[in-house]
Amino acid sequence: MNPSPSQHWSPGGTVYGPLLNFQREYEIWAPRMSELPYKAPPKVPVLYVKTANTFSPSGGTVALAPGADALAVGATIGLVMGEPLPGCSQPRLSALAGCVLLNDWSVPHDSYFRPPVKTRCADGLLGLGSALAPLPEALEALKIEVRVNGVWRQTVQLADLVRPAAQLLADVSDFMTLQPGDVLMLGNDCLDDGSRPLARAGDTVEISAPGFKPVVHTVVKTAGETA
Repeated sequence: MNPSPSQHWSPGGTVYGPLLNFQREYEIWAPRMSELPYKAPPKVPVLYVKTANTFSPSGGTVALAPGADALAVGATIGLVMGEPLPGCSQPRLSALAGCVLLNDWSVPHDSYFRPPVKTRCADGLLGLGSALAPLPEALEALKIEVRVNGVWRQTVQLADLVRPAAQLLADVSDFMTLQPGDVLMLGNDCLDDGSRPLARAGDTVEISAPGFKPVVHTVVKTAGETA
């Protein structure tokens, strides 16, 4: 059974994620950025939203989205907004409420040109860490490990971010106001071939990083199934 949401941390505001915020994936897509419809690389962060129906506490199950036979794993860190510092018009890392380990699940897809609502906002597609953690002193040195059924599949290194945490926060704040409780994810990395680790029905995925409790989910075929 899924744990009771009351026993776990849950976002108190809107959750945002950036596309193409890891160097490997950015470089893979770079040759196509001058094609239609945009004709140029993005100048500001390209964001998407994870809606409340996606929230899935660690320790439970996540169902395959309708029509999908697998889910793509998206290991990431979420910056949780706190109250702004007095006299500051923009959020700063020093004013965060904390950060959280997340699994930004998605349905495998091969385009970033259209808003990815269908691929990212099916029920349960945001695996939540069970508690907030303090912001690591050396956040960009953090490495996140992904294991499927106990087997290592990926190491996500925040040193490879296109926009490190402070820059991403500043660049997003230039065009929108982040409220206390909002969560800004740092993005998730791809594998060498541009894909992401996949999980199918029956697989258990664990995401871990130093200073955080692991985020663990088992993939099932139908919502409400038990592992």
